[in-house]
Amino acid sequence: MAAKFFIGRTGRRQSETRPFMPRLMVLLVMFVSPAIGQDIRGMEVCTAEKQMERRTSCLQADVEYLQQALLKLDREMHDKSAAADRDLEEARAEIAALKSKIAQLDSALAQIKAKAEPTNGKK
Repeated sequence: MAAKFFIGRTGRRQSETRPFMPRLMVLLVMFVSPAIGQDIRGMEVCTAEKQMERRTSCLQADVEYLQQALLKLDREMHDKSAAADRDLEEARAEIAALKSKIAQLDSALAQIKAKAEPTNGKK
C-alpha cells in the first residue's frame, strides 16, 4: 500500500503517516525518561544551591559519596571473585581426586578381569 500524501500548512506534500511520529516519540519518551530521571540515594541536588561555595561543597560531597560507593562495590566484587576462585580451586581438586579414584577402579577392574579370564578358559 503506497503512502498517501496531502498538502500541509507549508504548501508541501506530507505523508499521512507523519502524525504517527509524534505519538511514537511521546511513547518513547515515556518509557525512557524514568530510567534517566532516577535519583541516587545519598546524592544531593546541587543545582538548587545559589551560592557558589555551597554548590561546590555539595558537589564535593556528592563526589565523595560516589567514590565511597565505588570503593564498596570494588571490595564486594573482589570478595566475590576471591570466593569464586576458592570454589573453583576446590572443584578442580575434587575433580583430580575423582579422576585418580576412577583410574584406581579401572586398574582394579582390569586385574579382576585378568584373573577371571584364565579360569574361564580352563573350563
